[in-house]
Amino acid sequence: MTIRLYDTSARQVRDFIPLTPGCVSIYLCGATVQAAPHIGHIRSGLNFDIMRRWFAHRGYDVTFIRNVTDIDDKIIAKSAEQGRPWWAIGYANERAFTSGYEALGCLPPTYEPRATGHITEMVEMMRGLIERGHAYEADGSVYFDVRSFPGYLALSNQDIDELRQPAEEGITGKRDPRDFAMWKATKPGEPDWETPWGRGRPGWHLECSAMAHKYLGSAFDIHGGGLDLVFPHHENEIAQAKAYGDDFARYWVHNAWVTMSGEKMSKSLGNSVLVSEMVKQWRPIVLRYYLGTPHYRSTIEYSEEALREAESAFARIEGFVQRVVEKAGGAVEPAPEVPLAFAEAMDDDLGVPQALAIIHTTVRQGNSALAADDKEAAVARLAEVRAMLGVLGLDPLDPHWAGEADRGEDLHGVVDSLVRMVLDQREAARARKDWATADAIRDQLSQSGLVIEDSPEGPRWTLGAR
Repeated sequence: MTIRLYDTSARQVRDFIPLTPGCVSIYLCGATVQAAPHIGHIRSGLNFDIMRRWFAHRGYDVTFIRNVTDIDDKIIAKSAEQGRPWWAIGYANERAFTSGYEALGCLPPTYEPRATGHITEMVEMMRGLIERGHAYEADGSVYFDVRSFPGYLALSNQDIDELRQPAEEGITGKRDPRDFAMWKATKPGEPDWETPWGRGRPGWHLECSAMAHKYLGSAFDIHGGGLDLVFPHHENEIAQAKAYGDDFARYWVHNAWVTMSGEKMSKSLGNSVLVSEMVKQWRPIVLRYYLGTPHYRSTIEYSEEALREAESAFARIEGFVQRVVEKAGGAVEPAPEVPLAFAEAMDDDLGVPQALAIIHTTVRQGNSALAADDKEAAVARLAEVRAMLGVLGLDPLDPHWAGEADRGEDLHGVVDSLVRMVLDQREAARARKDWATADAIRDQLSQSGLVIEDSPEGPRWTLGAR
């Protein structure tokens, strides 16, 4: 058993060898809380939730850190625009992110540190970097000297002589335009904290380097985040941490974007789809299926049609689960192990699409067993399906998703009564051999989004694709 992951720094899939046998430490760049999350933001948390679940299934003790960036330029700009305190904006949006993660079934992180709670650690890191000649103070700000660190840009594979750092408004005193701000001198009306170099606030990159060191030590296994963070954020994190003396992350794992019309989903482009709105239109478990089942390094092009396809595909799985539970007359526990082919797919750089194909194959086998009235085989297939779905956070029988069923229970009862009345009319038509009327009723129900299945116990209905 060897889990393999695509390491951005090596530009290839590598065998995962943990620093400490039986343990895995993961740091994920989490939310920057200037606004509520869209599904592109939540995808990253969901992809790493699946990674974390797979490591746990394989027997690892997982420490999973996902930070909150609760102070940065964007939050301060929002504060000025809205006339609200920066901390009020940050906290409201942090709660929105937490709600989004929870709605889509992401397990809570081991720790979720906020940047503003770690100013002491940031000051300590800056002091050490200045002493080692890797950083300098100018006009109350502290900058990292990128030319002092020979490994700079190895992650993004860029040439330093062609590098242009993203512009930082109001920044003065740099020795080299490529140097980046670790600490920004105070400005009127902005939040600030005291340091040996004057009052100010942290730079984005420093926050993560300091928090990773605090919670995972000088070396840890995996650093994750979206592909857009490779430069400048992760490149600058590496420079700070390694120049400070840390070995830092041994593997760098990045997830791809959710796009609309070929562009990265982004608030600045006005093409975002807020999680809070999406969960009103789609069941959260369907959203998880849609965002979590493509390979984490593959771009997802958002469309309602794709969501409908995901809904239909998951309905086939869920329908099988429900039918076997009814047939078994009670709960069917997940199998202790997943099928070998599923495990091999997940071990190979978290190959969820291939693993999902194993689930659908097992569902088809289970449906065949049901058709043959082979209860024992159907139950065995369901146990395997539940074990596999559990790894992906998609088991409809998991207590987390019970709330979904509870919320729709009353409405389901009303719909069931109405559909039963129509099905009784259809059965009466069939009894008098009025096949035209019976077929017409079935077609009308189909057009309403219901799938009618004739079984030995009588007709049953399920929701089909939208």
